[in-house]
Amino acid sequence: MSALKYVNKLQGQRVLVIGGSTGVGFCVAEAALEHGAQVIISSSNEAKLSAALARLHAHVRAANLGDPDKLALAKTCDLGNMDNLDESVVGLFEFATKGGKLDHVVFTAGDNLNIMGLRDATVKGIRSHSEVRIIGAIMVAKHLHKYVNQRVQSSFTMTGGTNSWRPLPGWSVVTATGGGIEALSRGFAVDLRPVRSNCVLLGAVHTEIFDTVPEERRRAVLESFQKDVLTGTVGSPQDVAEAYIYCMKDSFATGTHVLTDGGRQVGNSREPLGF
Repeated sequence: MSALKYVNKLQGQRVLVIGGSTGVGFCVAEAALEHGAQVIISSSNEAKLSAALARLHAHVRAANLGDPDKLALAKTCDLGNMDNLDESVVGLFEFATKGGKLDHVVFTAGDNLNIMGLRDATVKGIRSHSEVRIIGAIMVAKHLHKYVNQRVQSSFTMTGGTNSWRPLPGWSVVTATGGGIEALSRGFAVDLRPVRSNCVLLGAVHTEIFDTVPEERRRAVLESFQKDVLTGTVGSPQDVAEAYIYCMKDSFATGTHVLTDGGRQVGNSREPLGF
């Protein structure tokens, strides 16, 4: 029997990462594999999902973690299709639990943010912000009890952001969605127990989403984020993935949020303290 007590807490466990084909979700999947878990990733984009699975398989082989085909699996699931959402979620869970019930579910899924100012808000636009992140998460939580081992060592981890605490100008609608995610995670902590529920609040993280920013503006956007935080940096998905691993490993953590934002919530005063 191994004498290790900490780094092997996820050994042999099953982790489903919804939104695991790119960015933070992909790095969470990669990190869980390194911690000894079997990982299932899901995304609505089949091409991106296939590419992500190939990358995970390559990482498993390079790190000599075991059999790639057994340790990393993938299943498409479109949480943006409201007409078939129930069926899609059940289908994903049925696939993910063919080899046994899950121990952890991580939810990083979300459509690209279509920022609309308050004066430009429409009913359709407001709904589009919350369909995947709020309604999708609720439907996942609805079925969780059937497919996740019912114990405090199991967890459901959601993804929010710091704009619910420090809104940017014109981000009222986005802030509402972020605040809803945090509230949901606390409600889930009560309704899903003994399975734990927590929320990771992210600051600016340099993922593939920055590829959508025109190249001539990208540097200025990144620099503006760097100036807004105490670390003077933009987060990497490899770094913030650690927050999700923590939420899985600490069986005493539930109903709370974990902040990884470079100190943005504190603020970035550069004025001398005067003492």
